[in-house]
Amino acid sequence: MGESVRLESYNGALFLTKKSHAHAVFPAPEHDHARCASDGLAHAEALCVAHNERLTPTRRRVLEALLASHAPLGAYELIDRLAADGAKEGARPAPITIYRALDFLREQGLVHRIESRNAFIACVHNHASHDPVVFLICEKCGAVGEAASAAVADTIKSASRAAGFTPKTPVIEISGICAHCQAA
Repeated sequence: MGESVRLESYNGALFLTKKSHAHAVFPAPEHDHARCASDGLAHAEALCVAHNERLTPTRRRVLEALLASHAPLGAYELIDRLAADGAKEGARPAPITIYRALDFLREQGLVHRIESRNAFIACVHNHASHDPVVFLICEKCGAVGEAASAAVADTIKSASRAAGFTPKTPVIEISGICAHCQAA
């Protein structure tokens, strides 16, 4: 009936494991981030093709900026990063442009909003966009771990149904200190 979920460490990364599936909750500080970002972008491209959507240059640049780290960024931080990256073109993106790109990326399940930080983070996990997500937010390094759990999702769905409630954005945010920072 319940699922077995464990937090394990392997090769410097923390993993949430259930049955035979595992994914990194907090990547190790020395992980191959270029590959991580590249895989995230490849996932986004494939998802857009599958949904017959366009990953426009602006949407791609916003996603690339979010994939550049595992810490959430606010819309104005994204504007600053994109302006710095596009300095040779002299164009500073308008806030509405960034918000529209973020809306599109959220609709596709490629980005999550961290409510407590009023910021956004790239989603590199393949889960349904309506599934509840648990964010583990490190107060020390700013990294955000995404821990999806079917057991948590089932509990939230059951409680919502029992109350006659339809959740719009089922997100749980937990602040604390990640294992990497605790070990440092």
